[in-house]
Amino acid sequence: MSENNFDLSVIGGGPGGYHAAIRAAQLGLKTALIEKDDGSGYAGLGGVCLNWGCIPSKSLLKNAELVNQIKESDKWGISFDNVTFDFEKAISRSRDVSKQLTQGIEYLVKKNKITLFKDTATLSNNNSINLLNSGETISSENVILATGARPRNLPNLEIDGDMIISSREALELKELPKSIGIIGAGAIGVEFAYLFNAYGVDVKMFEAQSHLVPNEDKAISSELEKIFSSKGITFELNSTVSNTSISGKTINIEYDSSGEKKSYSCEKLLVAVGVQSNIDGIGLEGAGVEIENNFVKIDDFMKTSNPNIYAVGDVTGKLMLAHVAFSQGVIAAETIAGHSPNPINYTDMPRCTYCQPQIASLGLTEDQAEEQGYDVKISQFPFKAVGKAISIGDSEGFVKLVADNESGELLGAHMIGPEVTEMIAELGLLKYLEGTDVEVAELTHAHPTLSEAVKEAALSLGDGAIHI
Repeated sequence: MSENNFDLSVIGGGPGGYHAAIRAAQLGLKTALIEKDDGSGYAGLGGVCLNWGCIPSKSLLKNAELVNQIKESDKWGISFDNVTFDFEKAISRSRDVSKQLTQGIEYLVKKNKITLFKDTATLSNNNSINLLNSGETISSENVILATGARPRNLPNLEIDGDMIISSREALELKELPKSIGIIGAGAIGVEFAYLFNAYGVDVKMFEAQSHLVPNEDKAISSELEKIFSSKGITFELNSTVSNTSISGKTINIEYDSSGEKKSYSCEKLLVAVGVQSNIDGIGLEGAGVEIENNFVKIDDFMKTSNPNIYAVGDVTGKLMLAHVAFSQGVIAAETIAGHSPNPINYTDMPRCTYCQPQIASLGLTEDQAEEQGYDVKISQFPFKAVGKAISIGDSEGFVKLVADNESGELLGAHMIGPEVTEMIAELGLLKYLEGTDVEVAELTHAHPTLSEAVKEAALSLGDGAIHI
């Protein structure tokens, strides 16, 4: 095989792309990985997640958590004089964290003898890829598209990167605005709302649906709304922004809230209403790759309508989470290598939101389970009855379990509270193994731990919890 002929070429070095490339190399495939350089300079591997999403935002959210803890230090018997919070330094630290991890991925790529092209790729046919900057052509038996997605604009509301911003620009702010409006109250919206509120920014959120984090169980959404209100974060539900205008350094927002016309003025406006796939300009039409609802259509094993081309990650529109892309990348690589991996159950994938309190869920909500015809039983156990939560001064929220009344099979798990994004893995394993409430209830959990709330919630599905 000549130098530029490969068994597999992966276009895009984000979570799905680099996982696919590494797994393919482990399985003996000669693999190329192409991460774009759009002329503004090579940004590094890791995609949006590591460079401008999951990782830097979690770094900043940790800063926000510390800021809020310092504000409440008196209750711990700790006092400060002349405390200052340097947001620019927090941003700088988040960039350092991203750089460290992207360099780590480059090391893994080199270790696995993957050929890395720092270039922009387009498909010319089934087996050929053009590299636009170098002018080279790659020949490849198989291709995995991992080109990701980008923030979506609203009609008549273009992101200008200055006053009207996306999450990308929000992660580069060197100075805090005095006020910010946030359109969209999904995971990205509420995470930034928590971050800016911690630093004293006036925050108002606008959500078209009837709850914050509208895809979560209603009990979780209601709890977050109560807690955000107590922190001074305001939000307008059932609301749509109808018009914006800029006057000097102020954005004037006109919006409809449950049929009533209102207005709000702020210094920045963050648009967090989802993403659109990066499918333009990469030659999909000529390669016969089918598009559905502006995303690449795939089967259970990530294969597109072209049998030599696969797609993973956000470009597929399946479930836009980095860990979903991880799994998709591995499945695509193993399928190409002739293995028989199991398909993904997207419903049971863990879904996490990293504001404080954290949110974690998997499976069906109570409403979804009832709509699907299950005879549902539920339990809800509060962290205020958990010794560890009280000890660490973080007892907001609860664990809610949704189970089938007859079999006890776990249908869904929904948590809001301290460190629940770490706790969801236990219930994910239970769900994967088709476990029931009995297994969780009988399993001894260490004391004192936050995970005792999971055991008590499972006990509540049966004869009853001990501590409530």
